Amino acid sequence: MTLDQLRIFVAVAERQHVTQAAQEINITQSAASSAIAALEDRYAVKLFDRVGRRIELTDAGRTFLTEARGVLSRAATAEKALQDLSGMKRGTLSIFASQTIINYWLPPFLATFHQRYPDIKLKVSAGNTQQVATATHEGAAHIGFVEGAIDDPHLSVRSIEGDRLIIVVGPAHALASKPELEVSDLLSTRWVLREQGSGTRTEFEEALKSFSMTLADLDIAFEMPSNEAVCAAVEAGVGVTAISNLVAESALLSGRLVSPEFPLPHRSFHVLHHKERYVSQAELAFLELVGAGPR
Repeated sequence: MTLDQLRIFVAVAERQHVTQAAQEINITQSAASSAIAALEDRYAVKLFDRVGRRIELTDAGRTFLTEARGVLSRAATAEKALQDLSGMKRGTLSIFASQTIINYWLPPFLATFHQRYPDIKLKVSAGNTQQVATATHEGAAHIGFVEGAIDDPHLSVRSIEGDRLIIVVGPAHALASKPELEVSDLLSTRWVLREQGSGTRTEFEEALKSFSMTLADLDIAFEMPSNEAVCAAVEAGVGVTAISNLVAESALLSGRLVSPEFPLPHRSFHVLHHKERYVSQAELAFLELVGAGPR
């Protein structure tokens, strides 16, 4: 059994598609299929069921996936230790961040880091808060950045300065002409919100408690999987939303959105790292850059 076979197996298992996995890790489909077949033949265990054009993990495959990820994570830790000995002349830094952070807050830091350490490859992925936490826990990400609270005893969580939630409406909406909103306004209008698991949604839900409200009290017309989809729906007059001031800034400046005043809180962003994993010099440098270095 080789690390390459494990990488191929994990890639195929996560995508449940041989061709897509092969493209992602830059090998041929036949090489990916051969690696899976070699594992199954060598140990006389079926790892995947073929269902039409797709594949699904068997019970044995699901068990093996956990172990394979663990081995690859430990191998990556060993590699990071060796890369540090090279004085940051090579290596990869994997960052997973929620959508608001990766689209509106993180890019300047990525650009600065690349200028300072051009030999370190940055691998950046996006997801909602729960997906980022899972990726950091499982070792798919060295560092995670999220908006929402995380309860995982395996992860260290450090707060840094973040953004502010604001309520926005389309310019033709009935509430657009009101300089300030009241609680009754929130209860009488339709809402467009991010999906469950989104940090923005979680923070808004927490903020509502200060006004003795829950999301169940609101008329939620749509749940959208991205900030851009939410803003587009609100601009079109579908309803009202609570969103990061960073996300809405451009639309507010151009007049496509309006933000009546309502006392929602400033919020911190949270930096995630696995407590038991080696912290590379590249990780330390990036954490220092964003103001989350060792204290």
